Amino acid sequence: MSKAVCVLKGEKVNGVVKFTQDGEGKPVSVEYEIEGLTQGKHGFHVHAFGDTTNGCISAGPHFNPFGKAHAGPTAADRHVGDLGNIEASGDSTTKGTISDSVISLVGQHSIVGRTIVVHADEDDLGLGGHDDSKTTGHAGARVSCGVIGWTN
Repeated sequence: MSKAVCVLKGEKVNGVVKFTQDGEGKPVSVEYEIEGLTQGKHGFHVHAFGDTTNGCISAGPHFNPFGKAHAGPTAADRHVGDLGNIEASGDSTTKGTISDSVISLVGQHSIVGRTIVVHADEDDLGLGGHDDSKTTGHAGARVSCGVIGWTN
């Protein structure tokens, strides 16, 4: 079993994301606990670089090693990093678990060493018709981020 963790830091939004995978080719469980999100849906993505030296902008674009268009997490063709949305109720803490079969903690396209970014707005899953729908999901500003690292 492989395990990784990401500590999210932002001006108002902070939290922890834990990843577990039972073996290469198996789905990854993504468990999150995030404080400070406004009510509603927020884009939740793996970005290409494990770099936060200039805040979340240093993380670069969505992790997309196969050159696909942005889409939702259940789409057949999507960025590897497209995890869709998390939904905050407006309470102090947003918790949940996602299972994803495209990301991986092991292998050539591992997400370990890359960055999780939480966005200010809802990800339109590539269907919104905005200029940036097929690249970012029109998910808005980056409100929190952290580099994914190994844990025990």
